[in-house]
Amino acid sequence: MTSLFDPIRFGDISAANRIVMAPMARNRAGPGQVPTSLMATYYEQRASAGLIVSEATQISADDKEHLDTPGIYSDEQRAGWRRVTGAVHAKGGRIVLQLWHLGRIWPASLQQYGQPPLSSTERRTNRRTFAVKELEVFSEPLALRLDELPHIVIEYRQAARNAIDAGFDGVEVHCANGHLLDQFLRHSTNPRRDIYGGPKENRARLPLEVINAIVAEIGAGRTGLRLSPVSPVNFVKQDSDAQSLFNYFVEQLASLKLAFIHVIEGATGGPRDVAPFDYAALRSRFKRCNEQGAWIVNNGYTRAMAIEAIASGEADMVAFGKPFISNPDLVNRLRLDAPLAALNSDYLHRGGAIGYIDYPTLNL
Repeated sequence: MTSLFDPIRFGDISAANRIVMAPMARNRAGPGQVPTSLMATYYEQRASAGLIVSEATQISADDKEHLDTPGIYSDEQRAGWRRVTGAVHAKGGRIVLQLWHLGRIWPASLQQYGQPPLSSTERRTNRRTFAVKELEVFSEPLALRLDELPHIVIEYRQAARNAIDAGFDGVEVHCANGHLLDQFLRHSTNPRRDIYGGPKENRARLPLEVINAIVAEIGAGRTGLRLSPVSPVNFVKQDSDAQSLFNYFVEQLASLKLAFIHVIEGATGGPRDVAPFDYAALRSRFKRCNEQGAWIVNNGYTRAMAIEAIASGEADMVAFGKPFISNPDLVNRLRLDAPLAALNSDYLHRGGAIGYIDYPTLNL
Protein backbone atom coordinates (compact mmCIF):
# COMPACT_ATOMS: atom_id res chain seq x y z
CA MET A 1 0.00 0.00 0.00
CA THR A 2 1.37 3.39 -0.99
CA SER A 3 2.17 5.72 1.91
CA LEU A 4 2.10 9.51 2.29
CA PHE A 5 5.80 9.23 3.13
CA ASP A 6 6.88 7.18 0.10
CA PRO A 7 8.97 8.77 -2.66
CA ILE A 8 7.37 9.59 -5.99
CA ARG A 9 8.42 10.62 -9.48
CA PHE A 10 6.09 12.75 -11.56
CA GLY A 11 7.13 14.13 -14.92
CA ASP A 12 10.80 15.07 -14.66
CA ILE A 13 10.64 15.66 -10.89
CA SER A 14 11.50 13.19 -8.13
CA ALA A 15 10.28 13.85 -4.59
CA ALA A 16 11.25 12.22 -1.29
CA ASN A 17 7.64 12.04 -0.08
CA ARG A 18 4.10 12.90 -1.17
CA ILE A 19 3.62 15.98 1.00
CA VAL A 20 3.39 19.30 -0.85
CA MET A 21 3.85 22.76 0.61
CA ALA A 22 1.07 24.80 -0.98
CA PRO A 23 1.71 28.31 -2.39
CA MET A 24 1.06 31.07 0.15
CA ALA A 25 1.63 34.80 -0.21
CA ARG A 26 3.86 36.08 2.61
CA ASN A 27 4.79 39.58 1.35
CA ARG A 28 8.50 39.51 2.15
CA ALA A 29 9.96 40.50 -1.23
CA GLY A 30 12.30 43.48 -1.33
CA PRO A 31 12.36 46.59 -3.54
CA GLY A 32 11.74 45.77 -7.18
CA GLN A 33 9.82 42.64 -6.11
CA VAL A 34 13.18 40.88 -5.60
CA PRO A 35 13.29 37.73 -3.43
CA THR A 36 15.36 38.28 -0.29
CA SER A 37 17.76 36.25 1.84
CA LEU A 38 14.95 36.06 4.41
CA MET A 39 12.83 34.25 1.82
CA ALA A 40 15.70 31.85 1.11
CA THR A 41 15.81 30.95 4.80
CA TYR A 42 12.04 30.49 4.95
CA TYR A 43 11.94 28.05 2.05
CA GLU A 44 15.11 26.26 3.15
CA GLN A 45 13.50 25.56 6.55
CA ARG A 46 10.63 23.78 4.78
CA ALA A 47 12.70 21.82 2.25
CA SER A 48 11.71 18.47 3.76
CA ALA A 49 8.43 18.76 1.84
CA GLY A 50 8.35 16.41 -1.12
CA LEU A 51 7.56 19.46 -3.24
CA ILE A 52 7.39 23.16 -2.44
CA VAL A 53 5.15 25.32 -4.62
CA SER A 54 6.40 28.88 -4.24
CA GLU A 55 4.22 31.82 -3.37
CA ALA A 56 2.42 33.33 -6.36
CA THR A 57 4.94 35.22 -8.46
CA GLN A 58 4.28 38.03 -10.95
CA ILE A 59 5.13 37.27 -14.56
CA SER A 60 5.11 40.94 -15.55
CA ALA A 61 5.93 44.38 -14.18
CA ASP A 62 2.47 45.40 -15.38
CA ASP A 63 0.67 43.14 -12.94
CA LYS A 64 0.91 43.20 -9.15
CA GLU A 65 -1.54 42.92 -6.27
CA HIS A 66 0.65 43.85 -3.30
CA LEU A 67 3.78 45.95 -2.92
CA ASP A 68 5.88 43.12 -1.48
CA THR A 69 5.10 40.13 -3.71
CA PRO A 70 7.95 38.70 -5.81
CA GLY A 71 8.39 38.72 -9.57
CA ILE A 72 10.24 36.62 -12.16
CA TYR A 73 10.70 39.14 -14.99
CA SER A 74 13.98 40.92 -14.10
CA ASP A 75 17.61 39.86 -13.77
CA GLU A 76 17.59 40.90 -10.11
CA GLN A 77 14.53 38.76 -9.41
CA ARG A 78 16.08 35.73 -11.09
CA ALA A 79 19.21 36.20 -8.99
CA GLY A 80 17.13 36.45 -5.83
CA TRP A 81 15.19 33.32 -6.65
CA ARG A 82 18.44 31.52 -7.46
CA ARG A 83 19.45 31.96 -3.81
CA VAL A 84 16.11 30.43 -2.79
CA THR A 85 16.32 27.42 -5.10
CA GLY A 86 19.97 26.85 -4.17
CA ALA A 87 19.07 26.78 -0.48
CA VAL A 88 16.20 24.34 -1.03
CA HIS A 89 18.26 22.03 -3.22
CA ALA A 90 21.12 22.04 -0.72
CA LYS A 91 18.68 20.50 1.76
CA GLY A 92 17.53 17.89 -0.75
CA GLY A 93 14.22 19.58 -1.54
CA ARG A 94 12.32 20.25 -4.76
CA ILE A 95 10.63 23.54 -5.60
CA VAL A 96 8.49 24.85 -8.47
CA LEU A 97 7.54 28.47 -9.12
CA GLN A 98 3.89 29.47 -9.28
CA LEU A 99 3.31 31.76 -12.27
CA TRP A 100 0.74 34.47 -11.52
CA HIS A 101 -1.24 37.03 -13.47
CA LEU A 102 -3.99 38.68 -11.44
CA GLY A 103 -6.13 40.08 -14.20
CA ARG A 104 -8.77 42.37 -12.70
CA ILE A 105 -7.91 42.03 -9.01
CA TRP A 106 -5.54 44.91 -8.34
CA PRO A 107 -5.77 48.72 -8.06
CA ALA A 108 -4.37 51.02 -10.74
CA SER A 109 -2.18 52.75 -8.12
CA LEU A 110 0.17 49.76 -8.22
CA GLN A 111 0.72 50.18 -11.95
CA GLN A 112 3.72 52.31 -12.92
CA TYR A 113 1.60 54.67 -15.03
CA GLY A 114 -1.73 54.15 -13.28
CA GLN A 115 -3.27 52.05 -16.05
CA PRO A 116 -6.32 49.96 -15.22
CA PRO A 117 -5.87 46.20 -14.84
CA LEU A 118 -6.50 43.89 -17.80
CA SER A 119 -8.95 41.01 -17.67
CA SER A 120 -11.39 38.89 -19.61
CA THR A 121 -14.06 41.39 -18.64
CA GLU A 122 -14.80 45.00 -17.73
CA ARG A 123 -16.68 43.89 -14.62
CA ARG A 124 -14.97 45.10 -11.44
CA THR A 125 -14.69 43.12 -8.20
CA ASN A 126 -15.38 44.91 -4.92
CA ARG A 127 -12.46 43.29 -3.17
CA ARG A 128 -9.86 45.58 -1.57
CA THR A 129 -6.12 45.24 -0.95
CA PHE A 130 -3.31 47.11 0.73
CA ALA A 131 -1.58 49.29 -1.84
CA VAL A 132 0.03 52.73 -2.18
CA LYS A 133 -2.90 54.47 -0.48
CA GLU A 134 -3.38 51.79 2.19
CA LEU A 135 -6.63 49.84 1.70
CA GLU A 136 -7.89 50.37 -1.86
CA VAL A 137 -10.73 48.96 -3.95
CA PHE A 138 -9.64 47.14 -7.08
CA SER A 139 -9.92 49.27 -10.20
CA GLU A 140 -12.37 48.80 -13.04
CA PRO A 141 -10.59 46.56 -15.56
CA LEU A 142 -10.27 46.75 -19.30
CA ALA A 143 -11.16 43.65 -21.32
CA LEU A 144 -8.10 42.39 -23.16
CA ARG A 145 -8.29 42.93 -26.91
CA LEU A 146 -7.67 40.05 -29.29
CA ASP A 147 -4.39 41.62 -30.40
CA GLU A 148 -3.20 41.82 -26.77
CA LEU A 149 -3.70 38.15 -25.91
CA PRO A 150 -0.61 36.81 -27.74
CA HIS A 151 1.53 39.08 -25.55
CA ILE A 152 0.02 37.51 -22.42
CA VAL A 153 1.01 34.08 -23.70
CA ILE A 154 4.53 35.31 -24.43
CA GLU A 155 4.84 36.70 -20.90
CA TYR A 156 3.92 33.35 -19.40
CA ARG A 157 6.34 31.51 -21.67
CA GLN A 158 9.21 33.86 -20.81
CA ALA A 159 8.41 33.64 -17.11
CA ALA A 160 8.63 29.85 -17.29
CA ARG A 161 12.02 30.09 -18.98
CA ASN A 162 13.17 32.57 -16.33
CA ALA A 163 12.05 30.17 -13.59
CA ILE A 164 14.11 27.31 -15.00
CA ASP A 165 17.08 29.65 -15.40
CA ALA A 166 16.66 30.59 -11.73
CA GLY A 167 17.04 26.95 -10.71
CA PHE A 168 13.43 25.89 -10.20
CA ASP A 169 12.53 22.26 -10.84
CA GLY A 170 9.45 23.39 -12.75
CA VAL A 171 6.49 25.74 -12.70
CA GLU A 172 2.88 25.72 -11.58
CA VAL A 173 0.55 27.81 -13.73
CA HIS A 174 -1.93 29.60 -11.45
CA CYS A 175 -5.28 28.91 -13.10
CA ALA A 176 -7.33 29.24 -9.91
CA ASN A 177 -8.80 31.57 -7.26
CA GLY A 178 -10.30 34.12 -9.62
CA HIS A 179 -7.02 35.24 -11.18
CA LEU A 180 -6.62 35.97 -14.90
CA LEU A 181 -6.80 32.47 -16.39
CA ASP A 182 -9.64 31.51 -14.06
CA GLN A 183 -11.40 34.73 -15.09
CA PHE A 184 -11.34 33.53 -18.69
CA LEU A 185 -12.62 30.07 -17.77
CA ARG A 186 -15.76 31.08 -15.86
CA HIS A 187 -18.98 32.38 -17.34
CA SER A 188 -19.35 34.78 -14.40
CA THR A 189 -16.19 36.66 -15.35
CA ASN A 190 -16.11 36.04 -19.09
CA PRO A 191 -18.96 37.74 -21.00
CA ARG A 192 -16.87 37.93 -24.19
CA ARG A 193 -18.45 37.41 -27.62
CA ASP A 194 -15.26 36.61 -29.53
CA ILE A 195 -13.36 33.31 -29.85
CA TYR A 196 -12.29 33.54 -26.18
CA GLY A 197 -15.84 33.70 -24.80
CA GLY A 198 -19.13 31.87 -24.94
CA PRO A 199 -18.93 28.05 -25.04
CA LYS A 200 -16.49 26.24 -22.75
CA GLU A 201 -14.17 25.45 -25.65
CA ASN A 202 -13.65 29.19 -26.21
CA ARG A 203 -13.31 30.08 -22.52
CA ALA A 204 -10.62 27.44 -22.11
CA ARG A 205 -8.72 28.72 -25.16
CA LEU A 206 -6.37 31.20 -23.44
CA PRO A 207 -5.41 28.90 -20.53
CA LEU A 208 -4.68 26.13 -23.03
CA GLU A 209 -2.60 28.46 -25.21
CA VAL A 210 -0.60 29.49 -22.15
CA ILE A 211 0.03 25.93 -21.01
CA ASN A 212 0.95 24.73 -24.49
CA ALA A 213 3.43 27.60 -24.85
CA ILE A 214 5.05 26.77 -21.52
CA VAL A 215 5.27 23.08 -22.41
CA ALA A 216 6.95 24.02 -25.69
CA GLU A 217 9.46 26.15 -23.76
CA ILE A 218 10.42 24.00 -20.74
CA GLY A 219 8.77 20.62 -21.32
CA ALA A 220 5.62 18.99 -19.99
CA GLY A 221 7.59 17.13 -17.32
CA ARG A 222 8.36 20.41 -15.58
CA THR A 223 4.91 21.97 -16.02
CA GLY A 224 1.92 21.76 -13.69
CA LEU A 225 -1.10 23.89 -12.94
CA ARG A 226 -3.51 24.74 -10.15
CA LEU A 227 -7.29 24.66 -10.44
CA SER A 228 -10.16 25.66 -8.12
CA PRO A 229 -13.30 24.51 -9.95
CA VAL A 230 -15.88 25.80 -7.44
CA SER A 231 -13.98 28.18 -5.15
CA PRO A 232 -15.71 31.58 -4.79
CA VAL A 233 -12.54 33.37 -3.67
CA ASN A 234 -11.90 36.86 -5.11
CA PHE A 235 -15.60 37.31 -5.86
CA VAL A 236 -15.84 34.85 -8.74
CA LYS A 237 -19.24 33.20 -8.91
CA GLN A 238 -19.82 29.55 -9.74
CA ASP A 239 -19.65 28.70 -13.41
CA SER A 240 -22.96 27.86 -15.07
CA ASP A 241 -21.77 24.24 -15.50
CA ALA A 242 -18.49 23.84 -13.64
CA GLN A 243 -18.37 20.06 -14.01
CA SER A 244 -18.66 20.12 -17.77
CA LEU A 245 -16.19 23.00 -18.08
CA PHE A 246 -13.44 21.44 -15.98
CA ASN A 247 -14.03 17.95 -17.36
CA TYR A 248 -13.38 19.38 -20.82
CA PHE A 249 -10.40 21.44 -19.67
CA VAL A 250 -8.65 18.51 -17.97
CA GLU A 251 -9.34 16.26 -20.97
CA GLN A 252 -7.47 18.76 -23.17
CA LEU A 253 -4.59 18.84 -20.72
CA ALA A 254 -4.28 15.07 -20.26
CA SER A 255 -2.62 14.39 -23.60
CA LEU A 256 0.12 16.93 -22.82
CA LYS A 257 1.37 14.62 -20.03
CA LEU A 258 1.93 17.41 -17.53
CA ALA A 259 3.94 16.78 -14.38
CA PHE A 260 0.94 17.46 -12.14
CA ILE A 261 -2.45 19.04 -11.61
CA HIS A 262 -3.04 20.66 -8.21
CA VAL A 263 -6.75 20.90 -7.31
CA ILE A 264 -8.35 22.99 -4.56
CA GLU A 265 -11.38 21.03 -3.38
CA GLY A 266 -14.18 23.38 -2.32
CA ALA A 267 -13.65 27.00 -1.24
CA THR A 268 -10.01 28.03 -0.98
CA GLY A 269 -9.17 28.01 2.72
CA GLY A 270 -12.86 27.41 3.52
CA PRO A 271 -15.61 24.79 3.33
CA ARG A 272 -14.86 21.74 1.24
CA ASP A 273 -18.56 21.31 0.43
CA VAL A 274 -19.24 24.83 -0.87
CA ALA A 275 -20.74 23.39 -4.07
CA PRO A 276 -21.31 19.90 -5.53
CA PHE A 277 -18.43 18.69 -7.68
CA ASP A 278 -17.04 15.30 -8.75
CA TYR A 279 -13.26 15.62 -8.37
CA ALA A 280 -12.77 11.92 -9.08
CA ALA A 281 -14.15 12.53 -12.58
CA LEU A 282 -11.37 15.07 -13.18
CA ARG A 283 -8.70 12.75 -11.84
CA SER A 284 -9.83 9.86 -14.05
CA ARG A 285 -9.68 12.08 -17.13
CA PHE A 286 -6.17 13.27 -16.25
CA LYS A 287 -4.85 9.80 -15.44
CA ARG A 288 -6.40 8.16 -18.49
CA CYS A 289 -3.65 9.55 -20.74
CA ASN A 290 -1.06 10.45 -18.11
CA GLU A 291 -0.56 7.74 -15.52
CA GLN A 292 2.81 9.21 -14.50
CA GLY A 293 1.44 12.69 -13.76
CA ALA A 294 0.69 13.52 -10.13
CA TRP A 295 -2.81 14.38 -8.95
CA ILE A 296 -2.33 16.78 -6.02
CA VAL A 297 -5.27 17.48 -3.70
CA ASN A 298 -5.60 20.50 -1.43
CA ASN A 299 -7.83 22.20 1.15
CA GLY A 300 -8.33 21.30 4.78
CA TYR A 301 -6.62 17.92 4.74
CA THR A 302 -5.78 16.44 8.13
CA ARG A 303 -3.10 13.83 8.65
CA ALA A 304 -5.70 11.05 8.63
CA MET A 305 -7.39 12.38 5.50
CA ALA A 306 -4.06 12.67 3.69
CA ILE A 307 -2.96 9.16 4.60
CA GLU A 308 -6.29 7.77 3.40
CA ALA A 309 -6.23 9.77 0.14
CA ILE A 310 -2.83 8.33 -0.79
CA ALA A 311 -3.56 4.79 0.38
CA SER A 312 -6.85 4.65 -1.53
CA GLY A 313 -5.33 6.03 -4.72
CA GLU A 314 -7.61 9.07 -4.71
CA ALA A 315 -4.51 11.29 -4.81
CA ASP A 316 -0.82 10.97 -5.56
CA MET A 317 0.23 13.88 -3.32
CA VAL A 318 -1.47 16.07 -0.69
CA ALA A 319 -0.83 19.79 -0.27
CA PHE A 320 -0.83 21.57 3.09
CA GLY A 321 -0.90 25.36 3.43
CA LYS A 322 -0.98 27.15 6.77
CA PRO A 323 0.32 24.15 8.76
CA PHE A 324 3.61 24.58 6.88
CA ILE A 325 3.87 28.21 8.01
CA SER A 326 3.97 27.41 11.72
CA ASN A 327 5.57 23.97 11.31
CA PRO A 328 8.67 24.12 9.12
CA ASP A 329 9.20 20.44 10.03
CA LEU A 330 5.62 19.49 9.12
CA VAL A 331 6.72 16.32 7.31
CA ASN A 332 8.40 14.99 10.46
CA ARG A 333 5.45 15.97 12.65
CA LEU A 334 3.04 14.19 10.33
CA ARG A 335 5.27 11.11 10.25
CA LEU A 336 5.41 10.99 14.06
CA ASP A 337 1.79 12.12 14.54
CA ALA A 338 3.21 14.89 16.74
CA PRO A 339 1.24 18.00 17.79
CA LEU A 340 1.29 20.97 15.41
CA ALA A 341 2.49 24.42 16.48
CA ALA A 342 -0.09 27.22 16.43
CA LEU A 343 -0.08 29.86 13.69
CA ASN A 344 0.70 33.50 14.54
CA SER A 345 -1.85 35.00 12.16
CA ASP A 346 -0.96 38.60 13.09
CA TYR A 347 2.29 38.31 11.11
CA LEU A 348 1.19 36.49 7.97
CA HIS A 349 1.81 39.50 5.69
CA ARG A 350 3.58 42.09 7.84
CA GLY A 351 7.13 41.54 6.62
CA GLY A 352 10.17 40.74 8.73
CA ALA A 353 11.34 37.61 10.49
CA ILE A 354 8.65 37.43 13.19
CA GLY A 355 6.01 34.87 12.30
CA TYR A 356 8.09 33.88 9.28
CA ILE A 357 11.37 32.15 10.10
CA ASP A 358 11.13 31.98 13.92
CA TYR A 359 8.86 28.93 14.28
CA PRO A 360 10.63 26.13 16.19
CA THR A 361 11.06 22.55 15.07
CA LEU A 362 10.47 19.51 17.26
CA ASN A 363 12.98 19.12 20.06
CA LEU A 364 13.72 15.42 19.80
